[in-house]
Amino acid sequence: MFDSHVVTLLDVAVSLVNALTDGSQRGRPYTAPTAERLPQAVTDALPPAADRGSVEPRHAAYLARTAHQMRAVFEAVDSGHTDEAADIVNTLLFTTGARPQLDRAGNEPWQVHFHGADDSLSVGWSAGCATALALAIGSNLAGRLGVCRAPQCDRVYVDSSRNAVRQFCSTACQSRVKAAAFRARKTPQP
Repeated sequence: MFDSHVVTLLDVAVSLVNALTDGSQRGRPYTAPTAERLPQAVTDALPPAADRGSVEPRHAAYLARTAHQMRAVFEAVDSGHTDEAADIVNTLLFTTGARPQLDRAGNEPWQVHFHGADDSLSVGWSAGCATALALAIGSNLAGRLGVCRAPQCDRVYVDSSRNAVRQFCSTACQSRVKAAAFRARKTPQP
């Protein structure tokens, strides 16, 4: 399916979208953090890094804007509008100046990373996530991007299941739907 670096970037895209965009989550309204709570929400959504301090508010705001654009990508793919998703991703790639670069950490093997034109935290992560979404949409894996099918939940996910049948953002939403279906079957019909 995807290589481990692309999986990481797709996971970050999901985390940013789910943490930084309003909607509903597991049957309840979800309001994304703003103002002074936004930098911590971004820190929590990104993978841990020993060399990263707190996220500056300007970078948090940039990533929140990126998250809204990425949500539109997931929603477009999920509703069968792949051309629309590709247009949004192309805009993200262009505005971030995404470019491949070989990087190496310590004695690790070389890895292809995708940086933005200015390599700041916000542009770098935005460029990487946009590239990962482009790799998904530009392959036969576009259908792996989804929006939760549970009632009152619009969180996004990447389907990494073997047979591509995932429909929910979490096992909690899957359980909610299954429990509701069970109760409906057990309720006598008038």
